[in-house]
Amino acid sequence: MLNEITLSRLDYAFARFLTQRSQLKGEQAKQFELIVARLSYAQSQGHSCMQLSGQELAVVLGSGMADEIGSLPLVLEDNQLYLQRYWHYECQLAEKLVSLMHADSLLSSLPEVFNRYFPVNDSIDWQKEAAIAAIKYPFTIVTGGPGTGKTTTVVKILALLQEFAETPLNIMLAAPTGKAAMRLQESIGQSKSTLDCSEQLKQMIPEQVVTIHRLLGARPPSPYFKYNADSPLPYDIIVVDEVSMIDLPLMTKLVSALKVDARLILLGDKDQLASVETGTVLADLTNALPKYTQELKVSYRFSGHIKTFAAAINHQEADLAWELLTKDYADVCFLKEDLIDYIVNKQVAYLQLISENADFTECYAAFNVFQVLCATRQGLYSVDDINFRVTQALIEQRLIKNSGEWYSGRPIMITQNDAALQLYNGDIGICMPDAEHRGQLMVFFLHADGLVRKYLPARLPYCETVFAMTIHKSQGSEFDEVLLVLPEVINPILTKELIYTGITRAKKTLKMVTNKEVFLQTIQRKVERFSGLAQRIKKIA
Repeated sequence: MLNEITLSRLDYAFARFLTQRSQLKGEQAKQFELIVARLSYAQSQGHSCMQLSGQELAVVLGSGMADEIGSLPLVLEDNQLYLQRYWHYECQLAEKLVSLMHADSLLSSLPEVFNRYFPVNDSIDWQKEAAIAAIKYPFTIVTGGPGTGKTTTVVKILALLQEFAETPLNIMLAAPTGKAAMRLQESIGQSKSTLDCSEQLKQMIPEQVVTIHRLLGARPPSPYFKYNADSPLPYDIIVVDEVSMIDLPLMTKLVSALKVDARLILLGDKDQLASVETGTVLADLTNALPKYTQELKVSYRFSGHIKTFAAAINHQEADLAWELLTKDYADVCFLKEDLIDYIVNKQVAYLQLISENADFTECYAAFNVFQVLCATRQGLYSVDDINFRVTQALIEQRLIKNSGEWYSGRPIMITQNDAALQLYNGDIGICMPDAEHRGQLMVFFLHADGLVRKYLPARLPYCETVFAMTIHKSQGSEFDEVLLVLPEVINPILTKELIYTGITRAKKTLKMVTNKEVFLQTIQRKVERFSGLAQRIKKIA
């Protein structure tokens, strides 16, 4: 049960607004106000609905503000209370996905061409199983941990679909953030080069990846998009990566914008953090749709102690995870050096390149070798704390100039979408002198389309320094070395999914700053969000 102490002024203001328009008086009005305030808080914490007790049900039913058909501000269904908007999102998403599942199967027998892409062997080829499902059904979820070959598999799926098609297919690749889009684009290019097919066929598989907001045609500040149910997307196949990051409203808008005969392939790691906003869409879909979910179970790239450590975290084997961390392996260990000194030393390489007037892409690559990931935004060992202390240390050591907010070498992350500038929440850039403009400071970004764009600092939407970022913001990224920093005391945000997500951002080395009590307690806690999506899909499928 949600605690009244956690409720915000906004929660109470919204609750009073509805209560004043309800049919309730006296004690029942007070009870209703608290129920609505708790629902508002629950939604802000990622829950799409809230479970009610018998007494609470009676109060809500008597308010005149709730029904079962979505015509009033609140919806009451199966003892679950929704804000109307999120009930509609769940209904729309479930109905659209079920309509996809009822489409005709395209594969009655296994063509010989499969063996060219997936050679026959004695063990189960999970990638081949995923490809068979993706050819057979117009909707497929391919899930798996780091290095299991989700991108390799989907490239083979696209090649197979193109081979079976009578005309060239219109294919679009998308991801939730610019960073995730760039990663997918790189992986697609690498995977295409290994395909056993003609060059002509390879050229039919696109490499460009766009953000979902750009795909749908964002129209800020409006919440609406250019493409929707009345104006569907023109693509025959849409592939979406990092689906665990997608919230309920955005996934609903994406799926609603599919044309009638479109195919949808979703990629993601179901064990990662859920979206920052409402819902646990990927987890709900894999739970509700096992027939359409294909899990890749063999990792070809992710190995060593990082893999073992991540698996122990994911399975909540706390003692094993702590033992692995204390073994002092080269690739998984505690940070022994001073925290700030260590981070500062890691910035020297890319700052040196900037001082030598190196190309932005070289500087950007050097910066992205190492990243600090934090669980929290505020407090000791938080993003704000580390970014401030690292900046001050860099100034003291004269590695950057103390010249105000903008200085050469400042790494920043965009925190607000700006479609006009093609900058989106999570995009990372570096402020550095622009040789074409007599050394004027500009902020350079490497976009998902592979192009470098630069902007005057004053033109940028809201952004923040990013020597350290939250684990949430790191989703869709990979770094050679990750320094994972947890707070000194336990707090509600700490869960095993959070640590797992942070660990799996590291390709070669993981170092941690934590204490045993916080570490063990975190592993024992799981993300729990109330949602009716999985049950709704099962009911109508």
